[in-house]
Amino acid sequence: MSGTSMNVIISLGAFAGIFGILYVFMMTRHRERIAMIEKGVDASIFVGKNNHSLSPTLKFGMLFVGIALGLIIGSLLHDYYYFSKATAFMSMIFLFGGLSLIINFLIERKLGSKE
Repeated sequence: MSGTSMNVIISLGAFAGIFGILYVFMMTRHRERIAMIEKGVDASIFVGKNNHSLSPTLKFGMLFVGIALGLIIGSLLHDYYYFSKATAFMSMIFLFGGLSLIINFLIERKLGSKE
């Protein structure tokens, strides 16, 4: 097999695996909820009590901005300070991605205390 066809097979396998895991998770959760409703459990337990929580869009947006900043800073470290490519990129991606999630947590906690 050529390198291109092997890459396609690996990509398809990865997407199929992710889809399979998500499908099993969603179907199991659905069956569990249906069984609880059939037993007469109050459906209000399915609604989250954390209404002050920000949308996951903000969390993912902040995470992706942090990752982008990590890529930019990693590139600068590699080009100007001669860090190895793997060290520069991986450390900065994790650093800025983690910092963005911590900032998101602080924003959510601040907004939660106001309510």
